[in-house]
Order: sequence, then C-alpha cells, then structure tokens
Amino acid sequence: MADWIIVVDDDENNLMMAGHILSTAHMKVTAMKSGRDLLAFLKEREVPDLILLDIKMPGMDGFETLTELRKLEKAKEVPVIFLTADDKSETEAIGLSLGAVDFIKKPFVPEVLKLRVRHMIDLDQLQRNLAQEVEKKTKENQILFLHIVSSLAAAIDAKDKYTNGHSSRVAEYSREMARRFGYSEEKMREIYMMGLLHDVGKIGVPDAVINKPGKLTDEEFALIEKHPSLGARILGNIEENPRLANGARWHHERYDGKGYPDGLKATDIPEEARIIAVADSYDAMTSCRSYRKVMPQEVVRGEIEKGIGTQFDPTFAKIMLTMMDEDTEYSLREK
Repeated sequence: MADWIIVVDDDENNLMMAGHILSTAHMKVTAMKSGRDLLAFLKEREVPDLILLDIKMPGMDGFETLTELRKLEKAKEVPVIFLTADDKSETEAIGLSLGAVDFIKKPFVPEVLKLRVRHMIDLDQLQRNLAQEVEKKTKENQILFLHIVSSLAAAIDAKDKYTNGHSSRVAEYSREMARRFGYSEEKMREIYMMGLLHDVGKIGVPDAVINKPGKLTDEEFALIEKHPSLGARILGNIEENPRLANGARWHHERYDGKGYPDGLKATDIPEEARIIAVADSYDAMTSCRSYRKVMPQEVVRGEIEKGIGTQFDPTFAKIMLTMMDEDTEYSLREK
C-alpha cells in the first residue's frame, strides 16, 4: 500500500511540483491550499502517513495550523515537515517547539524532497513498530508477573487450611471496590496485585500458629502481628513497584488508629490499604474457620456497619455494603 502524503501550500505551482516529485516515488499525494482545509478534512477522514505544511499562508499560517492539528486526538502523532523559503534560525526553533519533525527548503530539490520524506516515514514507522513491540512485551511481562503472584498467593493461602482462595477473593473484592470508587484500569490492576499479596508476610509465621483451632496466646498473637511488617519487607524488594508493599503493611490498620503495626489513623492510612482492610475483613467473615462456618449475610452486614468510622474507612465500608445489597444470592463468599 502506497504511503500517503498531504501537501498544504497556498501556491499552486508548489503543490503541483511536490505532487509530481512524490508520485514518481510511488507515494499517494493529496494537495490542499490552506490550513483550514486540512483541519476540516482530517476531522472527517483518516490521518495520512505524513504532512508537508507550508509556513507562510494567508488566513492561518503553518504554525497556527500545526497548533490546531495537535488538538485533534487522532492527529497528535502524525509527523509534520514544514515547507519554507525562510532561512532564519528562529523560524526553525518555533517550528520544532510546536512539534514539527523537520524543515524542507523551497524551491524543492526533487531528490532531497523524496529522500527526506522517505526517511521520515520510515523512521516514524520504525518508532511505531518499536512502541508496539514494547507494549506487547510489557503486557507479556505483566501476565507473567500476575501468574507468579497468583502462584505465590496460593502458596500463602495453603499454609492455612481454612483460608483456601482467601487472597484471590480479597483481590477481587478490592478491585471491584476500587472500580466503583473510580480507579483507572492501571490502578485497579495494581490494587488487585496488592490484594493477592496482602498476606505474603504469613510466610514467616509458623503453620502451627496459623492453624491453631483455639484462642491464641499473647505470644502467638504477637507472631501473627508481625506478618504485615514482614510482608512489607518482602515486597519492598520489588524496586519496580514499591507501592505493592502498601497493602501488606497496612491492611490491619484501623480507621480510629487502634490497628497495627503502625497505629495509623484515618487518611494517614494509604487508600489502597483502607480498601483492602474492608475486603480482608469481609472475606474473613464470609469464609469457614476452624471454630465456625460462613457467617450469615445479615450478620456480616451488621459487623461492617458497626465498624464504619472505627475499624473501616466510611467510604469504602459503604461501597462494600452496596455490593452486599446487590448480592441477593449471597455469592460473594467462600464456596
């Protein structure tokens, strides 16, 4: 498929010459006489591979045209080469600052025009291909990382025979709460990861303590209380995303400041941790334990309501209550 060039110049002879030169290089050329014609055309049509834009034109000059062109979302990345008979360095400085990629002097030298246009199109396509490849590899790495994290979360849950799937459910509930609160897709992915990893510090807690069916001694509870700090230290080694440690370290903080390990209060607790705290408590009540079965939904609702403003951030507790009200079949629980 031929490369498509739009040439914009108020001089008919320049348009004819540029069209002839580029056509001999097997390029498709569309000629226009003003910046306004270009903008009106692009609002209704697809964008070309490159635009050759004259600077000195009546009505709307090339600088103004390029400024308006970049306001069109689909035309933000189209390479623009200015056409000019002006040798002043300040002219080039202004054009480059507006986003032009090159300048071609008039009158045209046929071989120079063809080579400059060819090289710029090839460079732009190379950059786009590289960007696509980077995006592809990034997505592949994210999927791989998610698989690793999911496997790690499953290994953590396996330490406790009564919490099968706990981390993945907390991650799901946290992501849904974040979505309703207005998080972006990227932040939703991040809080999902935080939810999966919130209990990673339990790796350092003896299985006998985690699985003890009766009441914990003070010494045993002290071991349990260490898992947020230990989890934060483990996740702190992931330099690419240090925020992952937020959920692990602070998901047992309370809104009234009576939680652990740091006794943070209200909005001093990172937002993601406040979300995960609600999701974690909800799942604890809606999962089987050694000493009880899944709690009835109305009892869980009452506990969430009771914790508003003391244990839980009011905003996120109310989002969870809305989710519960919509869950008429009580499906948000351990199966």
